Order: sequence, then C-alpha cells, then structure tokens
Amino acid sequence: MYQVRIISRAQRDLDSLSGKLFDHVSEAILALGENPRPQGAVKLTGLEGYRIRVRDMRVLYRINDEAKEVIVYRVKHRRDAYR
Repeated sequence: MYQVRIISRAQRDLDSLSGKLFDHVSEAILALGENPRPQGAVKLTGLEGYRIRVRDMRVLYRINDEAKEVIVYRVKHRRDAYR
C-alpha cells in the first residue's frame, strides 16, 4: 500500500474541478495508493513520472518505491497538461 500525497499545485487544480469530474478524478487518485502503475498508466518521456487519463483530464504523478509514496503534482485538462 502506497501513501498518496497531493502537492498544493495539484490540490488547486483539483479544487477547480466540479461535480462528477471531481469525483472521478479523486477516485482515480485514491486508487493509486493500491496500484501506482494501473493499466493505462504511461511513463512520461520528457518529464519524470507517470500519467493516468481520467476522461479528458490527466493526472501527473511520481512514484517513490523506497518510501512507498505516490506524489501527485498536476491535474490538468489534456490540452494543457504538458505545457
């Protein structure tokens, strides 16, 4: 079991979401604690970390296997996620 940490920038991204989209993204982030590399997770090439897709949103995160920690650092719409 991994501990999921959300840094302040990602928390602001999450706070800007509304309704069902917030629920879907929050559920996906919490599931990273059980499985930090779920099916569909993609290792980023230009940046350090991974991403998962939740509808049109992208959750960008890093995994620290030694500390058993997942650090979510961005939650953005797909058109803005990699800028």
